[in-house]
Amino acid sequence: MPDFDAPIPPEYAGRRLDRALAELLPDYSRSRLQRWLADGALTVDGATPPAKTPVAGGEHVRLFVPAEADDGDVRPEPIALEILYEDDDLLVIDKPAGLVMHPGAGNADGTLQNALLNHDPELAALPRAGIVHRLDKDTSGVLVVAKRFAAHRQLVADLAERTVKREYEAVAVGVMTAGARVEAPIDRHPVDRKRMAVREEGREAITEYRVIRRYRAHTHIRCRLETGRTHQIRVHLAHVRYPLLGDPVYGRRLALPPGASAAFSEVLRGFKRQALHARTLGLTHPISGEAMQWQAERPADFQGLLDALAVDAEEASAR
Repeated sequence: MPDFDAPIPPEYAGRRLDRALAELLPDYSRSRLQRWLADGALTVDGATPPAKTPVAGGEHVRLFVPAEADDGDVRPEPIALEILYEDDDLLVIDKPAGLVMHPGAGNADGTLQNALLNHDPELAALPRAGIVHRLDKDTSGVLVVAKRFAAHRQLVADLAERTVKREYEAVAVGVMTAGARVEAPIDRHPVDRKRMAVREEGREAITEYRVIRRYRAHTHIRCRLETGRTHQIRVHLAHVRYPLLGDPVYGRRLALPPGASAAFSEVLRGFKRQALHARTLGLTHPISGEAMQWQAERPADFQGLLDALAVDAEEASAR
């Protein structure tokens, strides 16, 4: 979200833009605001006019404060990245399960942000090294990183306007009869602040899911996000009583279908993360305007889980 997002008051009409901005944003020096305007971190009506431009009043100012002091302790680390696409403005990667997005409590290093700074040191000038959306630590799949301020600004706006296509594959516990659309607001859990929950006073959250294949006690589904709340798919599926297989926070006890083989039981017990994979990402290139889309292949553990579910279903039908 922008750090500042508001119009220039009408009474500022006739002032130089940099002076109007200095009054509107008194926490920052005029020289810093001028630099951010030139770099594209600060925009006026979506553009970056010269600092001496006179204002009319009513122009919309949006500021994404570049990560400087907050991210100053994040150091580059030689962590391998699986790059799906890269140009001057974008970096699209396939994130493995187990990789945390950025440093925080309990994860001082070894994160995606550390890896990004090693891959391209210039990303240090951007908030969280250009990360504009996130995947949970144990969710695998495709995500996009901005490499320049202008791209970062536009991608954040596109996410807010819901023009970025994000589709996931998941394995839910239970046999679904059909897909559905879940519209249920999400907020912090009232007691456990590390969890999210469906709450009436929460922020709008919309998830659509469709059945790919049903198994004996599970369902392979495709999910599409219209909004991007924390833990959204996990919370919504638990809310409709089809939690993700392996979800340690929102899941339920392991469900083994009758007559499950020892090998199949071992696969289910051995799947220690939520069965969620960000399969497809589609967007309009923030600079060129070209429609682009990428897919991240299922990781080995996810594919192995699907294979085991299929074998169990075939063995059961042959009995």
